[in-house]
Amino acid sequence: MEHIVRLISLIKTPLMENSKTLFKVFAGGPLRVSGQFQIKGSDGKIIEKEEPVFLCRCGGSSNKPFCDGSHKRNGFSE
Repeated sequence: MEHIVRLISLIKTPLMENSKTLFKVFAGGPLRVSGQFQIKGSDGKIIEKEEPVFLCRCGGSSNKPFCDGSHKRNGFSE
């Protein structure tokens, strides 16, 4: 999952102080993020997405940082 940290930052804003962000790791699949969050790309821009989002953990997605189902084709099992 180290590659995800380098690609994006999940940032919490002051308006989200009392809100929860939930993370769920799917075995052999993506990381699901729901709740109050923003995704900041490596270029510093906020990526607009409705929640929940599914983030790539296998490194094979052609739509990084988002999952495109590549884990099913490339044998990812973490």
